Amino acid sequence: MAHFEIRNLTFSYPASDTGTALRDISLSIEKGEYVVLFGKSGSGKTTLLRHLKSVLTPYGRRSGTVFFNGIPLEQVSAYDQAAAIGYVMQNPDDQLVTDKVWHELAFGLESLGCDQKTMRARVAEMACYFGIQDWFHRDVASLSGGQKQLLNLASIMAMQPEVLILDEPTSQLDPIAASDFLNTVRKINLELGTTIIITEHRLEDILPNADRAVILDCGAIIADDTPSKIGKHLHDQNSDLFSAMPTPVRVFYGAYGRGECPLTVREGRTWLSHLFPESPQVKGLPAEPAKTPTAVPALSLKELWFRYEKNGADILRGVSAEIPTGSLYTIVGGNGAGKSTLLKTICGICRPYRGKIRICGKPAESIRPSELFHGCIAMLPQDPRSLFVKKTVRAELEEMSADQAQIDHVASLCQLTSLLESHPCDLSGGEQQRAALAKVLLTNPQILLLDEPTKGLDSFFKSAFAEILTSLKARGITIVMVSHDVEFCARYADLVSMFFDGQILTTDTPRRFFGSNSFYTTAANRMSRHIFSMAVTAEDVTALIAANREADLS
Repeated sequence: MAHFEIRNLTFSYPASDTGTALRDISLSIEKGEYVVLFGKSGSGKTTLLRHLKSVLTPYGRRSGTVFFNGIPLEQVSAYDQAAAIGYVMQNPDDQLVTDKVWHELAFGLESLGCDQKTMRARVAEMACYFGIQDWFHRDVASLSGGQKQLLNLASIMAMQPEVLILDEPTSQLDPIAASDFLNTVRKINLELGTTIIITEHRLEDILPNADRAVILDCGAIIADDTPSKIGKHLHDQNSDLFSAMPTPVRVFYGAYGRGECPLTVREGRTWLSHLFPESPQVKGLPAEPAKTPTAVPALSLKELWFRYEKNGADILRGVSAEIPTGSLYTIVGGNGAGKSTLLKTICGICRPYRGKIRICGKPAESIRPSELFHGCIAMLPQDPRSLFVKKTVRAELEEMSADQAQIDHVASLCQLTSLLESHPCDLSGGEQQRAALAKVLLTNPQILLLDEPTKGLDSFFKSAFAEILTSLKARGITIVMVSHDVEFCARYADLVSMFFDGQILTTDTPRRFFGSNSFYTTAANRMSRHIFSMAVTAEDVTALIAANREADLS
């Protein structure tokens, strides 16, 4: 018997201008399976997942049936669904209900009526298993986005569910934490037999572990097969979704590989070793030239110190940096390191108790707020919904500008034209991110601060987003971006900085930065470093394979 059986599910949101959200979905998920759903933002992934738990099912017009263990889902009691179906939401703040970490771990068990002895044992087990001991007694509000997501997973697993549904669970995790998180999910699947249903845009660590991959497009299933066959299907169809495939898959087909396509970094490394049994003639790419410093940097940070509480620990511990005008400056580092706090300090939300900030050569304290936030600095926060105050996307944009031509241009740039009459809270996570970006761009800033801007974005829009950033740089706009998306940083950044222990430790060009790291680097570098040097993107590896083929023919 299948865990979930979905038969001819069709769904539309009320008064929706974007058409049917789900179209005739039929899908069977067996017990113990690991199934990954992916597609572009707004393709219906989250809507489909929410139909698998009654309390989360969205309001709208619906036909078709969802069965759980052979019983129509609406006939399964709320208690049984809470105990058997665990759900980790896309935005961790949507799921947190208590003030303390240990309260959150115990909340689900209390709701199920567990006795105190069982509750204590399960809470302790989950805290140890997920490495939560060090922040077990902290306030939930003090956690980073990644820590909140780990807490959500631990809280759900304390209830020992049969099914674990995860909606883009690693979007706010740094690369190492994301890999650990997904390894934990895989371990839960293998050792406990828990059925896993997961949606993600970052497929590097997910697709190789999955039993099946299901692709949604415009609310319909367009492919349902094993991961290796899905990659071939997308390549043969010349689909733009192929760009979401793991690096080994993109390199293999980009280099016209033959035989079985590698899915993992390890398989990709083995394939390259067979391709180059001897040392290649072209061994690497030249390191990028360092960006020439501008006479007056856009931002100058000198010895910034900051703490949230008078007697609390310092979050920023002597941060210093010079950020060139017209550059894309990216900051990477672990969850909770203080990266978002640094952005808030730059734009004046947080005031450092020591240190100096100079903006375009002027001391930050000498710039009036009316001048600072109108054409000087703008910030896109980690949670885009914090910017929404109107009932439609159009009204949100009109709040920032009265120029209709400018609004239409920015809406087109951010692919929002078909969503202008939608309520911002009805959009998918990726669509909300695009709407918030459009709203920020309408302020015409000279310095743009971005906190995890690629979170929730599909690979298709990431390319468009990179083009937006390139056009902004061409206009002399400086972009400071905090990100866990190392693949994006490696491909598009001018400079990359590592943030650790409250400070910026090192800054370099992407190729030098990621090419010298062992763990905090890209899949392309891990896959090819034993043969090629300074190859940090799939395009780098593909180019080196082609260059060696040309060298062999000459």
